[in-house]
Amino acid sequence: MKRFCLALDLKDDPALIAEYEVYHERIWPEIAASIREAGIMDMEIYRISNRLFMIMETKDDFSFERKAEMDAANAKVQEWETLMWRYQQALPVAKPGEKWIFTDKIFDLKLQ
Repeated sequence: MKRFCLALDLKDDPALIAEYEVYHERIWPEIAASIREAGIMDMEIYRISNRLFMIMETKDDFSFERKAEMDAANAKVQEWETLMWRYQQALPVAKPGEKWIFTDKIFDLKLQ
C-alpha cells in the first residue's frame, strides 16, 4: 500500500465552500467508482479555512498517470472536475494547469 498527501485551495468564499462540502457529503456514484477502479483504496479530504488536504491510500501498483488517462476517457469524471473547479483554485506555488499538489512529508513517528 502507498500513501499520498496532496493540497489544494478553495476560493475564499464561505458560500462556495459550503456548496463544495455539500457535494462531498455524498459524491456522485460514478466518481466513487472511478476512484476505486484506479486502485485508490481510501481517500479523505480535510479542510482548514480554504485549504484542502487529501490523503490517499492506494494499491502498490497505483499510478497517477494511469488515473489521469482513465479520467480523461470518462465523461462523468470530466463533468465532476469541471464542476469542482468552480470552487477550487490553484495553490500559489502551483505551476500552470496544476490542481492538487503533493505535500512533502517532514515527520514520521515510526522513524523516531
